[in-house]
Amino acid sequence: MAAACPLPGTPDLPALRAKLQGLLSFLRGALAISSAHTVDFYTESVWQALVDLPPESVLAALRKATTEAEAGDSLPLGEAEAGSGFTDLPRIFCETSQKLLSVEAFALTAKHYSVQNLGLCTPIEQLLTALQVNKKQRIDENVKAIEFMNTKKSHEVQAMSELICSIADYCGLKQIIDVGSGKGYLSSFLSLKYGLNVYGIDSSNTNTHGAKERNRKLKKHWNLHHSQSRADTNGLALKMPKELKVPEGVKCKGDAESVQRSRLGNQDLSADAMPEFSGSAISIIRKQQKNLLAQPAEEENLYFEDAFSLIDFLPVDAIEPTSSQVHNSEKSGLRKERRTTTSKARDSSIYSPLTSFITADSQLHDIIEDLEDCLMVGLHTCGDLAPNTLRIFASKAEVKGVCSVGCCYHLLSEEFENQHKGYAKENWGFPMCHYLKEKRWCCGHNARMSACLSLERVAVGQGLPTESLFYRAVLQNIIKDYYGIGKCEQHVGKIYSKCSSFLEYVRMSLKKLGLDESKVSEETIMDYYEKYKPRMNELEAFNMLKVVLAPCIETLILLDRLCYLKEQEGVAWSALVKLFDPVQSPRCYAVIALKKQCGRS
Repeated sequence: MAAACPLPGTPDLPALRAKLQGLLSFLRGALAISSAHTVDFYTESVWQALVDLPPESVLAALRKATTEAEAGDSLPLGEAEAGSGFTDLPRIFCETSQKLLSVEAFALTAKHYSVQNLGLCTPIEQLLTALQVNKKQRIDENVKAIEFMNTKKSHEVQAMSELICSIADYCGLKQIIDVGSGKGYLSSFLSLKYGLNVYGIDSSNTNTHGAKERNRKLKKHWNLHHSQSRADTNGLALKMPKELKVPEGVKCKGDAESVQRSRLGNQDLSADAMPEFSGSAISIIRKQQKNLLAQPAEEENLYFEDAFSLIDFLPVDAIEPTSSQVHNSEKSGLRKERRTTTSKARDSSIYSPLTSFITADSQLHDIIEDLEDCLMVGLHTCGDLAPNTLRIFASKAEVKGVCSVGCCYHLLSEEFENQHKGYAKENWGFPMCHYLKEKRWCCGHNARMSACLSLERVAVGQGLPTESLFYRAVLQNIIKDYYGIGKCEQHVGKIYSKCSSFLEYVRMSLKKLGLDESKVSEETIMDYYEKYKPRMNELEAFNMLKVVLAPCIETLILLDRLCYLKEQEGVAWSALVKLFDPVQSPRCYAVIALKKQCGRS
């Protein structure tokens, strides 16, 4: 067995805390910008209170900064490691008024405190090399994620599934728990392409049923994809012993485990030992296997008495739908019976959608009957589900590794955000680590919302919807002046796309909010529009400031999670990895950790 490469080095806990200290120093002045709500931009004179610079000069400086971001410029590692003293913070913000003074210094500092420039990321290429990825050992290279997925989802699923399979191989794991699995894109791909035993858990029963249906379509596509080989398939069975050579020593069904280990990354059998088993050949075998299962046992023995059992290599059933919220004794009995008869043959590549609401206190044994040592993963786990995934990993002995990509930061619960409301909660979404808890740090909902903005997308021309934001901000002035409502708790929603003018937008919005339209004349509405139109560039410039600052808020959230993992005694290795193209998928960072029992020697 080949020895595993050492995993790439990552910053230790003291180094991460030093970076946090510098980041917090910057955010103490900058957080007010992220925390301001666009809806209140004119009613609360946000520009005058926080910036009060010519908007044209602000936009010019920020456009330069975003152009540099698009070019991928970054600080050298030495500068990135220099700490918080690389720039004079007082020249960014006024010490007395806290107004922004230097846009250039603001943009430079924000860039410095991004994940990439702080030197926090482990290069994905280095990690995959250390995990000893061998592309020749994949089950079927012809399974394409693009089918039934949009371009973004396909990009995410292919990149993440390769990493997950590599981690599973490194740790010797066959069972994957996909939390927040949604419609099962990632789970299906892990099962169909990589032959892993996947449990996809989602809180929505609708998503669970959708995942079952989507997987059915994927299986159908699998068959259709190889329809051009149907003629060869018909004659494959009798020719197989001659044309598809069996590795030496594999003579019966019981020896199939050695081939299975090869597929899972074990170096006992190299990929070269099975040269005929290309992706298309395997798919042909899979189709022929379906036909064989419908035939008498004698005929099956005739075809395969000198070969290993293909059901150990490519199982026919790629999905076993279940739900922790649906208790059907008859189905449960059938499932147990099937598991008894074919557990060894099928447990390596099943996709089982489950419905359950996951919290940090969830008992996995209550959700998964045959729980074993596993890898827990999550692709864009929403809000508190991402930190809860990390807590489950840290507390449950069976979970040997975790690979989590979070999203929807605005839905995180914050321990120090609403203390006056007396919320009783033990496991908050933010902060997780001791350092930020001791600081009693709070971002606030609006700042976390702004963390979801994509600097990379803006840099390549996918700008913010300035006019729709402008419409909403001016509408708020009308609501305040004519209806006496300073803070509107209701959401207008996506009305802008349905309107051809500001006048129509206001009328539709007032109607949706249940306000008397007759209080405001058309002339008055247009007067508001004309009054604020010359100041639209203030709103545009302010939103660009929020976009440039967004990576810093995301860095804070990711650093918090990484520090939490570094604080756990049983965690041997943890890292941040830039997994996706941020233009295609803005939430592109994976938090990865392995326990001490993982890895091969």
